Amino acid sequence: MIKTNKFERAIQLFDAANEGDPNKESFNGIIYPKELLYAQRMTNKLNSFEPDAEEALQLAVRCQHIQRWVIPREDYEMNRTGYLAWRNQLKKFHAERAAKILESVGYDQDVIDKVKFLLLKKKLKRDEMTQTLEDVVCLVFLEFYFEGFSEKYSEDKLIDILRKTWAKMSEKGRNAALDLKLGDRSSELVSKALA
Repeated sequence: MIKTNKFERAIQLFDAANEGDPNKESFNGIIYPKELLYAQRMTNKLNSFEPDAEEALQLAVRCQHIQRWVIPREDYEMNRTGYLAWRNQLKKFHAERAAKILESVGYDQDVIDKVKFLLLKKKLKRDEMTQTLEDVVCLVFLEFYFEGFSEKYSEDKLIDILRKTWAKMSEKGRNAALDLKLGDRSSELVSKALA
């Protein structure tokens, strides 16, 4: 992992922003601000999945959900159209918030533009770094969030979500997903989705 003063300061500021999350999550007996824990999980997953990732990708992974709670899902219609509008607004918000922090610590415009490009998920399936970011997002979702998520939806809906998740991943990402240690129910749903 890259360790420059600029990089470390950016990570500190991303984490400080996410420490303000009013939503909490318990993990291994410790209560975390939800998006701070998510950001740490993203970095850890990138480090194991793509240990030689470029600096812009490392930065984008850490701030992918920066201050996500500021734009609540409930502010949009509770349907597919509302969901997509919410996601698009979040991507723009994360990109702008990250850009301000990166500028404040002295990153040049090329790095800032690349981080924004990644956070906006541009050229998915065509840009290697965007695809790696998406793979890491999917792996973190499957490993840490799918089990709880699965309690809210029908099996048919979950299988559909898993198939869509699988379609977004690269072959390398799919292979990594098959190596995840999932709960029994999650493993069964993945098997059904891939059948």
